[in-house]
Amino acid sequence: MAKTETINYPRGLTFEAVWAALQETDRQMKETDRMVKEVAQAQKETDRQMKETAEAQKETDRQMKKTDRKIGDLGNRFGEVIEYMVMPNLVKKFQELGFVFTKAYPHATIEDEKNNIITEIDITLENGDKVMIVEVKSKPSTEHIIEHIERMEKVKAHANLHGDRRVFLGAVAGMVFNRNERNFALKHGFYVVEPSGDTFTITVPEGHN
Repeated sequence: MAKTETINYPRGLTFEAVWAALQETDRQMKETDRMVKEVAQAQKETDRQMKETAEAQKETDRQMKKTDRKIGDLGNRFGEVIEYMVMPNLVKKFQELGFVFTKAYPHATIEDEKNNIITEIDITLENGDKVMIVEVKSKPSTEHIIEHIERMEKVKAHANLHGDRRVFLGAVAGMVFNRNERNFALKHGFYVVEPSGDTFTITVPEGHN
């Protein structure tokens, strides 16, 4: 007859208690496994949302670039409209200030790559003695005026290299001038051209009377 082996549990620890502990351990392991799966699923969802967000950001960036391009095109066209509104009467208005310009034309460029002098000019008024370089903006900013200062330096440098001894003057024309920008332009010796009723006025910078 086979001998029956008896398991002796430590004092106070019964089979029922051990079995209950094992069942609790198994339950906890299943709960842990469930939580791990939920975390993994949540991570997948987070990854999916991040990818969607990245794609949405790319589309937003694309749309913003497209909008910026459209605004830039609109600004350029608006600038052209202002140029053609201003230019026909600009010669007459400057004549009232004592300037007699015999030529007026838009969109001149200087492309002197040899001397690294490259710039664009909105409107040029000239005669045998003087040249007026006019920058046209819908709403001139301080940055626009600083750019025009640099433009004037390039124009004068190019003229000197080619023996052009005429006097070069600068003007800034705008549909809307803030006081600070207006004063900034005048301070740097620019004539300020701005609307006044059905026509426009030219303010002479100090020292240019």
